[in-house]
Amino acid sequence: MNRGITVGVSVALLVVGIVLVIWGLNSSDSFSDHWSRFWTGSHSDKTIWLIVGGIVSGCIGLGGLIFGLRGGNN
Repeated sequence: MNRGITVGVSVALLVVGIVLVIWGLNSSDSFSDHWSRFWTGSHSDKTIWLIVGGIVSGCIGLGGLIFGLRGGNN
């Protein structure tokens, strides 16, 4: 794969990851999440998936960015 494409996709994944984590953290402060925490003792599924998805996407993007800039055999 072309180095420019790899870096571009990695940056996009990193940005999406950051946005999802921020969205998840904002969701954890919502009324419905407080209500869910009151009854179940944990955050709503949506909040958990947003935060976990953001962390995974951000890690993949950061890893791709590090290895994409480092080069290799390309």
